[in-house]
Amino acid sequence: MTDPGALVDLPLDPLLEVALQIAREAGALLADGRAHVTVAATKSSPTDVVTAMDKSSEALIVSRLAELRPGDGLLAEEGSARASTTGIEWVVDPLDGTVNYLYGVPFWSVSIAARRTEAPAGESLIGVVHAPVLGMTWIGAHGRGASRDGTALRGSNATALEQALVGTGFGYDAARRARQAEILRRVLPRVRDIRRLGSAAIDMCLTAEGILDVYYEQGLKPWDRAAGTLIAREAGLTVAGLDGVAPGESLTIAAPAALFAPLAALLAEEPRADGE
Repeated sequence: MTDPGALVDLPLDPLLEVALQIAREAGALLADGRAHVTVAATKSSPTDVVTAMDKSSEALIVSRLAELRPGDGLLAEEGSARASTTGIEWVVDPLDGTVNYLYGVPFWSVSIAARRTEAPAGESLIGVVHAPVLGMTWIGAHGRGASRDGTALRGSNATALEQALVGTGFGYDAARRARQAEILRRVLPRVRDIRRLGSAAIDMCLTAEGILDVYYEQGLKPWDRAAGTLIAREAGLTVAGLDGVAPGESLTIAAPAALFAPLAALLAEEPRADGE
């Protein structure tokens, strides 16, 4: 078993190089295949679609990780998984924004993160979000900051929630969507405006960049948030749920320090954002 203390000093450049290389390869595959995409299946609801390209992208990523990092673990959206013998696990969304991809909307991405499997377990070490059609690639490394195409990310300097441009997303389950609509009805009059772009990973990266001032969403799985959360934190944002809990499926908020508390307070009003 890997010594947890050794993970603190783990070289991050090799992990980042692998993630960048594979994300670009998967992005090229997806971009080339977009013209012929069709729905292959649905998951949680009829609106939660999977395309053949989701699966093809994941297969490519799994294969390349097996070649380049054979002892590492894996957790991927379309079901690929393996245990780690190195203390490192890759968390992969092979196509974040599948509906956008299906309809030709350019906001879709490949999201790849590497995280510890030993104490402190679950903490991402590096993250890459690659959006081929937008021509943007965001990266982050634990303790070393975040950047987009070589430009350091700092997040928004907004200090008033009523002047904030807010990113969010909606789940596929009809009951959850109804609750999210109620929360949005409360939030919208108290902020500058809302944007729903359709890729959680891109949303978090745009918040890290300060293009969006804040972001919140329910229902995010580990692969949705692993890379984006690290990038946002390395840009100086606070990323958490309500009541001081870690970000997760119940709620993920990413915001500058000045906006986190007022946004969390707004979302905590009844019905709470994490109400099921």
